[in-house]
Amino acid sequence: MQTLFVTGMTCGGCTKAVTRAIQMQDASATVQVDLDSQKVEIDSKLSREALIAIVTDAGFPVVN
Repeated sequence: MQTLFVTGMTCGGCTKAVTRAIQMQDASATVQVDLDSQKVEIDSKLSREALIAIVTDAGFPVVN
């Protein structure tokens, strides 16, 4: 389980965009987004670095 703190997420559309971007690279990944805390918890086979790159490429900066 990886936890990322992601800025710029404000709505359900943002949640879907982040989830879709991750699941396009790992279809079995589970993604939980908390908009209030800007926290994304990801259970995936992908490395932390890969997850950060995917979320950033989707337009949402990772702050950790």
